This record gives sequence, C-alpha cells and structure tokens, in this order.
Amino acid sequence: MSASARGNRATVEGMTPELSPTDWVRNQTEKILAQGTTDGVGINGMKVVLFTTLGAKSGKERYVPLMRVEEDGKYAMVASKGGDPKHPSWYFNVKANPQVTVQDGDVVSVKTAREVSGDERAHWWELAVAAYPPYAEYQTKTDRLIPVFVLE
Repeated sequence: MSASARGNRATVEGMTPELSPTDWVRNQTEKILAQGTTDGVGINGMKVVLFTTLGAKSGKERYVPLMRVEEDGKYAMVASKGGDPKHPSWYFNVKANPQVTVQDGDVVSVKTAREVSGDERAHWWELAVAAYPPYAEYQTKTDRLIPVFVLE
C-alpha cells in the first residue's frame, strides 16, 4: 500500500479491520493488502474494490471486497450475496454506519453510502450488471430485490 493509502485508511482506535471468515474472500483481501492495490485482483478478469465498513453490532471494522462498479467518482456496493435469500451481513453494517472507506487501485477515500431505489437504482443496477454480468443471474435466484448502495 502506498504511504498515502496507509495514511488515509481510517481505523477505529488503531484496530486492524477484520478479514472475512470465508476463505476465498479472505484470500482475495489478503492479496490486496499485501500488494497495496486492488489492481490485478479480481474475479474472472473483472476488477474489485476493497470497502471497509464498521460493524453494526460489534463496532469492528470489516473488509468487504466487491465488484468494481464506478461512475464519475461514485461507487456502488451491490448486496447480492450470490442470489441468497438473505442480505449479506455487511448490508446491515452499511445501513447502520454509512461512512465507508473505499480502496480502488491504491487510492483510498472515505465516502458516504446511501441505498438507492427507483430510477436511480435501475441506473446503478444496469452499471453493476455491465461490470459483473452474474449479478443478473443472482437476481433471478432470489425473491428479494438486491439492494444497491451508492457511495459519494
């Protein structure tokens, strides 16, 4: 991680954010942290962004690598969980604590997330599916409307 990225990464009381208990997510995050950049880390050649959220119940920071969906400096977080009937746990963290750290490449910034709906959600959903086509399939696997947050 570049010196500027390290300096900008917010931590709560000096704590290091927790890694995912899911092996492939943890491995992906460890690779990003070791390299200091999200460049070259992805899924099927598609880019990811590393988000850091604050736990709604635990108060602990948590790393969340997600597909890169970006437009004009704004990012989307898509709460797909692969089409699972339940929201991913990070969804509740972002709802409770919308200030999220975003690492894209080696650039780190802090943005505020808000869940979008209607035409705005449709626009970001289209961008999300273009960035990662499996999102469309995930939506067919669940009865819930997959939530989308925009961070700006």
